Amino acid sequence: MIARIYQPARTAMSSGTAKTKIWVLEYGPSEARDIDPLMGWTGSGDTQSQVKMRFATKEAAVEYAREKGIEAQVMEPQKRKANIRPGGYGENFATNRKGPWTH
Repeated sequence: MIARIYQPARTAMSSGTAKTKIWVLEYGPSEARDIDPLMGWTGSGDTQSQVKMRFATKEAAVEYAREKGIEAQVMEPQKRKANIRPGGYGENFATNRKGPWTH
């Protein structure tokens, strides 16, 4: 079973970067999920897929996986470019605007 080590992405509902500084070690599925005939829920006997371990640094996560003999794949995060305007939000209300204000 291969584990993934990654930094979680920000949520789609926010532009902040809270909870994206940690590194997570997460196990991949070792068996297929099956459908319960009575309720229709999907389930599995694989309890390792429920485990998520959090680490402060990537090195700590890799070291833990090496010590425990876990085969792990490190996924580097894709950093976003900062969107900073020269005037910022206050530029919307500047008195020396060259053109008319549009919304």
